[in-house]
Amino acid sequence: MRLSTRLSTTLTVILLLVTAGAAQSPRIQVVPNDAGRRVDVIIDGKPFTSYIYPTVLKKPTLFPLRTATGTIITRGYPLEPRPGERVDHPHHVGLWFNHGDVNGLDFWNNSDEIPAAQASKMGTIQHTRVVSAKGGADRGELSVEAEWLKPDGKALLREQTSYVFRGDATSRTIDRVTTLTALGEKVVFKDIKEGVFGMRVARGLEQPDKTAQIFTDASGKRSATKVVDNTGVSGEYLTSEGVKGDAVWGTRGRWALLAGTVDSQPVTVAILDHPSNPGFPTYWHARGYGLFAANPLGEHDFTKGKTDFNLTLEPGKSTTFRYRVLILNGTATAETVEQKYAAFAKEGS
Repeated sequence: MRLSTRLSTTLTVILLLVTAGAAQSPRIQVVPNDAGRRVDVIIDGKPFTSYIYPTVLKKPTLFPLRTATGTIITRGYPLEPRPGERVDHPHHVGLWFNHGDVNGLDFWNNSDEIPAAQASKMGTIQHTRVVSAKGGADRGELSVEAEWLKPDGKALLREQTSYVFRGDATSRTIDRVTTLTALGEKVVFKDIKEGVFGMRVARGLEQPDKTAQIFTDASGKRSATKVVDNTGVSGEYLTSEGVKGDAVWGTRGRWALLAGTVDSQPVTVAILDHPSNPGFPTYWHARGYGLFAANPLGEHDFTKGKTDFNLTLEPGKSTTFRYRVLILNGTATAETVEQKYAAFAKEGS
């Protein structure tokens, strides 16, 4: 057999093997990378998000989040700063779950920028293991465990979280179900506005602002000068109760959406609250500068002290939170999100 013939035959065999391997790969892949301290989620061969737990963060998070066309809809700072981003709140990274006062410890604001003198007041959520990771034709599943730690390293809570990832040509969906179990002592989630299920969105999804701010420069580094710059800023909130814009903060609703344009692509992001959740329907800790959070445990702040809701877990007792995040191409209507909410509300009840 001539060399050219042998090469041709070899290449044909390799191509058939690669094709067969691709055919066997699930549409939605969930790929653990222990060395990289991450689990990557891939849909139709394109990256969607990653569950990350690097040592530089004080909590695990999903980062970044992308649309079906690949547009990143979460802020890059401080992990992967991009030009023109705000540099406030370094603890706002990706999509996360935590709270600002758990037995007096602040799990919300903790980051490497906290002064050493404040460290004794901070809690850390430490990833402990990936329980399971599974891809599939219509969904990918990830189950993880973590511990909510005191400054001395003692575990206050055990966290068990499961994610379900879905996607098609025009949408991406994340379900998060988190069960928290109190360990050796009673645990009180004090009623405070800093919580619980939140994301920090890309600059384009922020609402226009007249206040001068510090942004990253063309190289992604912190600028020394405060400026007013609403270039490309186009976001607007809307809740299931019809409340819009800045008025959404501190109000309640079954769901809230944030619509705008990112990199010339219209996008709608929605968070859906489940009827089984504590404090349903949730209050919205939604800020024009890009913090989009559902917080059922901030009633005191949101009602200006009229009512309180302090969630208490006795040792060995648990509570569960269930949320769905929609990332939709285009500008979705309230009717569309309500239909998707109705389907979600029937699940897991």
